[in-house]
Amino acid sequence: MYVHQLHEKYGPIVRISPDQADICDTSAVKEIHKTNSRFAKTVFYRKLSLGNVSTTFSTTDRHFHTHRRRLLASPISDSSLARLEPLIANRVRMAVNKITMDLTAHGVTDVFKWWLFMATDIIGELTFGDSFRMLEIGKKTQYSLDMERLISLQPYRMKYPFLVKIARYVPLPAIKDTAKAEDRLQIYAMQSVDRYRKLISQNPSNPKQTLFTKLFDEKSGMSYSDIIQEARGYIVAGSDTTAVTLTYLTYSVCRDSRVREKLVAELATIPEPVTDKSLRDLPYLNQIIDETLRLYTAVPFGLPRLVPPEGANFNGYHVPGGTTVSTQAYSLHRDHAIFPDPDNFNPERWENPTKEMKDASLPFGGGSRICLGIHLARMELRLATALFFLALPNARPSTKEVGPTNLPNDLPGSSVIGSSVPGSSVPGSNVVEYYNKKPQSSQELAGTKEPSPPQELAGRGENMVHELPSQTTYR
Repeated sequence: MYVHQLHEKYGPIVRISPDQADICDTSAVKEIHKTNSRFAKTVFYRKLSLGNVSTTFSTTDRHFHTHRRRLLASPISDSSLARLEPLIANRVRMAVNKITMDLTAHGVTDVFKWWLFMATDIIGELTFGDSFRMLEIGKKTQYSLDMERLISLQPYRMKYPFLVKIARYVPLPAIKDTAKAEDRLQIYAMQSVDRYRKLISQNPSNPKQTLFTKLFDEKSGMSYSDIIQEARGYIVAGSDTTAVTLTYLTYSVCRDSRVREKLVAELATIPEPVTDKSLRDLPYLNQIIDETLRLYTAVPFGLPRLVPPEGANFNGYHVPGGTTVSTQAYSLHRDHAIFPDPDNFNPERWENPTKEMKDASLPFGGGSRICLGIHLARMELRLATALFFLALPNARPSTKEVGPTNLPNDLPGSSVIGSSVPGSSVPGSNVVEYYNKKPQSSQELAGTKEPSPPQELAGRGENMVHELPSQTTYR
């Protein structure tokens, strides 16, 4: 938020430290993040890794990154994910059934909890051949609490990575608990990798194919320790970003009856069973996803890059070689010249997006370092949004509490992180409430088929509560 305020006051290029500038300009984005760009990642990313080791995400070495990305990119490509859709869709349906059951039993439900469970289960099964079974357990465990803690502190970890290093020596419970969560994450990664190694040993000639299968081949050149570090990154990156984005999307649609009704009407036109292929062609659904990714980007702050030795010129300024530059998505996505009324959630702006809008859109990064999970994330967003609002077309945000949470402050309704975090000023809720519920069939509650919306709510939901929420629940 502070960097964004600097842009609003001083223009598209601002110095944010003695040796770092942030640039809010689409031409700079294209130059810095293009494929084969000479603007390499900085050592900042290495500081985020446990033990300061290199991974696909953290490495500054182009050859290292190219080799690892070849191993990891193909299994998670758009075409490869098609064969995994039944598994993904099954987990999404289970999450929506759990949400519906929670609403039936309690009248409210914490959607962030269920979206986090869903995303964690999906990445676990796709990567390691076995789910974490969070949805089956249905309640927060030490694992899910650790995930929530790490998610809530992710902005601090990204901005001040040295805090992670000193956490074990600071006599403050909150800091030391975070260090313990980091240690346990390492254990979770080891356990997940060991489980898959066991699966491979049971059928070495034809092991269950996962996103990590190629890493276990001797030709990969990767050690057990290397695989563990990649696993840590997948567990966190594959869970928190999807869960946070889905929570914002659910909140934004639930709070706006016009958007919700238009989406539900569009979803009513697709045949059963719902498939990702049928959802890709729905214009309004995808406009909602694009608008959520614009306004509530999971990684809103700048991702630093190093200016090459010869320097670079941006907006009439010469930036010397060795300087760090960043392009903060939070500011790019709120450029008034490109996105009129930028703080307003308006899916229709993506009906006919301009070239400038596309160039400024950076929710998954860009170029050769674009997020590996972009296609998986979009598939999860499409399926979860469609199945949720088909099952619960009259869901509303709620002001009711559902128990303590450890949510990041840039999630609707949370207050864990201070107001300096981008998005923290957004009012909201991640708990849904649903009135006049008709009990579902035992088949629906058992998760063997999609839940149908209660018949009493087939209309416009006149007896819903419409006031804006101030806490962390949905109805």
